Amino acid sequence: MTYADFFYEIKGKFMGTDVSDIREHLAFQFNIEDQEAGGAFYVEVKDGALFVEPYEYYDRDAIFICAPDVLLKIADGELDPVGAFMDGRLRVEGNLDKALRLKDIVEMKRDAAQKSKSAAKKTMDKVVGTIARTAAKKASKNLDK
Repeated sequence: MTYADFFYEIKGKFMGTDVSDIREHLAFQFNIEDQEAGGAFYVEVKDGALFVEPYEYYDRDAIFICAPDVLLKIADGELDPVGAFMDGRLRVEGNLDKALRLKDIVEMKRDAAQKSKSAAKKTMDKVVGTIARTAAKKASKNLDK
């Protein structure tokens, strides 16, 4: 996987996350250590919006350093960022209090995905119910003939 492929995959995982509850400015740089996918990018929360861009961020609050697979697992909610830090898979430099907010962003992303799945299931249940009722009415009419 190239840096560009990795960056766009991560950006896709984070974009759309509702961070409107975060009132403070957060700026995180991610340094990815990998022969092919290595590079730097930043995640910024500003004015209730999330930005993910393929550049270094010099006025950052914290730098996260890890391998690509670690960040993918964190982004997918499969790995707790604090746990990854504690076991040495994720290194952090800078303001640790603000760095802990990464966990909040990941949780907001996860919660939004769960709400979306729940809404999709409700919609699907309504559609299936409507189809079943329509089919039952047609079957009933055919039996009456």
